[in-house]
Amino acid sequence: MELLRKLSEAHGVPGYEEEVRALLSEELERVCDSVEVDALGNLIARKGSGERRVMLAAHMDEIGLMVKHVDTKGYLRFMPLGGVVEQCLLNQRVLVHTSRGAVRGVIGSKPPHLLKEEERKKPVKLEDMFIDVGAGSAEEAEKLGIRVGDFVTFERSFAELGGELVTGKAFDDRVGCWALVEVLKRIEIDAQVYAVATVQEEVGLKGARTAAYRVEPDIAIVLETTSAGDFPGVKEEECRVKLGSGVVVTVADAGGRGLITHPRVRELLVGTAEEEGIEYQLEVVERGTTDATSIHLTKTGVPAGVLSVPARYLHSPVEVASRKDMRLAVELCCAALKRWSEG
Repeated sequence: MELLRKLSEAHGVPGYEEEVRALLSEELERVCDSVEVDALGNLIARKGSGERRVMLAAHMDEIGLMVKHVDTKGYLRFMPLGGVVEQCLLNQRVLVHTSRGAVRGVIGSKPPHLLKEEERKKPVKLEDMFIDVGAGSAEEAEKLGIRVGDFVTFERSFAELGGELVTGKAFDDRVGCWALVEVLKRIEIDAQVYAVATVQEEVGLKGARTAAYRVEPDIAIVLETTSAGDFPGVKEEECRVKLGSGVVVTVADAGGRGLITHPRVRELLVGTAEEEGIEYQLEVVERGTTDATSIHLTKTGVPAGVLSVPARYLHSPVEVASRKDMRLAVELCCAALKRWSEG
């Protein structure tokens, strides 16, 4: 899990994925025939030869924040990058990434002691939060190197919990990035396998669109995370996915407006899992989508599917996932590609 730890603790919001890309490039250069970076910043690695092409994708970016204003007292106002849950921001330690390096700060708001009775009953809104970096003025903040447009990430370390569970930030989708590397280490098939670490997924599936246009795959599999619902407050009919119960195969997401998995890809993934005795779960999602949505609409169309590792508390600094599910995701991806290449 050392690679996953490094990936989780790396920092890279949409458009600023350099640190993550460097880690993945180092790993993929050891096992791939070529590794390059396209104009948008996607990392595209190729392994193998043959007429057919398969694209495996995982996104490098994580949700985060961006500085939009520094007030006269040195406090930073910010906007979200990606699907940030506002209440997850309160009282978090963060890093403001400047041209001179990272500056530590905390996200603050008015404490309950100073709130009026009616204010205490309402959740704190993002516009009422700010980042305190210890500056006493806008000039002091500037001396620290802070400027409008600097990106902000959570300061959170990777850790092990009980059983096979681990926790950290940015599991969405550094777990997928980890799986991408593990698959490329193992896979040996008669086809060109393209491992693509994409940029700017959290703000519109942007990198996947340009990368798929370049690769022109015959089939695509996205390696992702998905929300588990095995904790208090979630009904089984709302989310039936559980940690430790296997890799998740997406049937449809975003209420059908995103991806409806191609029947051949669905059969490939489910059929392989059943043939090989690999524990899996099926998922139909009403909200949220993945890079597969952009990939499957590229040029004349690409049959695509998604293999996900379930995780609790997605889009928070304390996401939780199971190492068992991660291993099964890699196992199923490798087995499915082998079956596809021989079919």
